[in-house]
Amino acid sequence: MESSARSGPPGRRAPRRRPQLSDDVAVHVRNLIMSGGVRPGDFIRLDETAADLGVSVTPVREALLTLRGEGLVELVPHRGYVVAPLSRADIDDLFWLQGRIAEKLARRAATAITPDALTELIDINAQFADAVRVGDAARIEHLEFTFHRTLNRVADARKLAWFLHNTTRYTPVQFYSSDRDWGLEAVAAHDRILEALRSSDAEAAGFETARHFTDGARRLVRHLDRMGIWS
Repeated sequence: MESSARSGPPGRRAPRRRPQLSDDVAVHVRNLIMSGGVRPGDFIRLDETAADLGVSVTPVREALLTLRGEGLVELVPHRGYVVAPLSRADIDDLFWLQGRIAEKLARRAATAITPDALTELIDINAQFADAVRVGDAARIEHLEFTFHRTLNRVADARKLAWFLHNTTRYTPVQFYSSDRDWGLEAVAAHDRILEALRSSDAEAAGFETARHFTDGARRLVRHLDRMGIWS
């Protein structure tokens, strides 16, 4: 393994690729914040978070630096990191942005879809429906991501897809995958998107895709409201 790390021009050492454990920690904390697992004003303790995740303090500290840059946490001098304010408008804004980008991607996909790609999407949604039926959260999360990634690939708009990927990091996937009602509606939403794609109806494909994201925002806001996040 060491020899491969040193391969390349003589006298020049290739950079070593270290696992981005801090990215995994950031995903965990980001999901906690967005789903109400921790509330605005709560402190994120380095030691406690590291112990919960079975990691050292270093990747937790790196993750919190990342989240500070995203505006999800704030640094209180001599006290640590605290969850930043999160408003209803913040949730609406995030999902509005996701929905608008996803809508444009779906419109493009509707004019470029091939029979093979449509068959692939239909198969993914069938697997997704089965995962929802049995309540397999991990498969639900994976297949929901796979469905939209495959749809976006058909659109052949890499920059838009990249922006969408970066906005969806704020979606608390575990909140949705544990909600059977959301899962059933997501299956139906996928079916409506597929019907629009089958008909090459760009307007309907965009509309149904945007509605899918609007539904997600509504459910999350309602959940956070019930938890008293904004009380």
